[in-house]
Amino acid sequence: MKPLQSIRVLDLTNVLAGPFCCHQLAHMGADVIKVELPGTGDLARQLGADQDLNDKLMGVSFLAQNTGKRSITLNLKSTKGKEIFKRLVSSADVVVENFRPGVMDRLDVGYEILQQENPNLVYCAISGFGQDGSLKNLPAYDQIIQGMSGVMSITGAPDSSPLRVGYPMADTIGGMTAAFAITSALANRVNTKGCFIDVSMLEAVIATMGWVVSNFLVAGKVPEAMGNDNFTASPSGTFQTGDGLINIAANKQEQFEALCRVIDRPYLIEDARFAKRQSRLDNRAELTLILEDAMSYESAANWQKNLNAANVPAGCVLSVAEALAQSQISDRGMIATFTCAPGVGRDIRTARPGIKLNGAAIKTDTPPPLLGAHTDDLLMEVGFTLTEIAELKKDNIV
Repeated sequence: MKPLQSIRVLDLTNVLAGPFCCHQLAHMGADVIKVELPGTGDLARQLGADQDLNDKLMGVSFLAQNTGKRSITLNLKSTKGKEIFKRLVSSADVVVENFRPGVMDRLDVGYEILQQENPNLVYCAISGFGQDGSLKNLPAYDQIIQGMSGVMSITGAPDSSPLRVGYPMADTIGGMTAAFAITSALANRVNTKGCFIDVSMLEAVIATMGWVVSNFLVAGKVPEAMGNDNFTASPSGTFQTGDGLINIAANKQEQFEALCRVIDRPYLIEDARFAKRQSRLDNRAELTLILEDAMSYESAANWQKNLNAANVPAGCVLSVAEALAQSQISDRGMIATFTCAPGVGRDIRTARPGIKLNGAAIKTDTPPPLLGAHTDDLLMEVGFTLTEIAELKKDNIV
């Protein structure tokens, strides 16, 4: 039995932060109902590298975050649409939305109103800056948050920073933070009657910058871009080998000494420039030149094998394709395959959350839904007849 098997979630979210949050909940067993705008649905349905799928409203960006969900289309600007939504809320445990602050209230389906329908409701609002504060009404996308959180200022080398992280990390962190908050609230519902969760993507990202932020707040050290070097230790970063790059994290004294022996430079252990942790940090550039010269005659893969055998953390720098092709990924069942997915016309593969329960990778059983695929079923679940549903469709309510 999955932990959230008895939980119903209404997912009103778009694009990434919210859908990613609800994707985690679906993998944990929740019945996630995606409430979408008639005709177009989640904007992510039109996003991705395959234009044909975008035209079919089954864009790759949508496929990535929406397996295991059901889809209902609903016009929340109509009076009847609001009534239907409130019926759905009465049978739900969680509502997740990522509109700008105030949008749900203006639609007359905000938390205060929905709580009257369901006092135990866990309501989660995800936004760029949170529901209060001077920036609350500003528009925010992932890249905006990356810049305003300080992440870009410490990403890249001194001559290339600031740089954005190469995937939507702010959206993803916001979604993970929301999923954690929701499950925590559900765990405590014995003692409370629902709650309002306010997730700020800006704050969620800053919270993950713990060491960097603490170095500034506590020690007064201004963080700076250091490229592929780890600011806490040396040798810890990316190094050139005979045929490519390798990451090495010899953060402990015994790891540094083992590294020196593996690369046949044991004299470095006693060298005053490198003998102690701080001296290695002070002389990082010199140490890097020596290590790269020593590793220039073998491949990154061979160095990884030899260093790991000596208990030195090391790993090749891989492309996304190479990373996904690793046997470790397939061994642990991280990639899901859905045969001839509806609306796609071919098999699709998606990434699971990377969690195992009792030795098995958590998974969803159904592919991403066609827009409105479950509208009839969900309406009948809350008491509508087929005749009534036909009228709702005629009036463009659903």
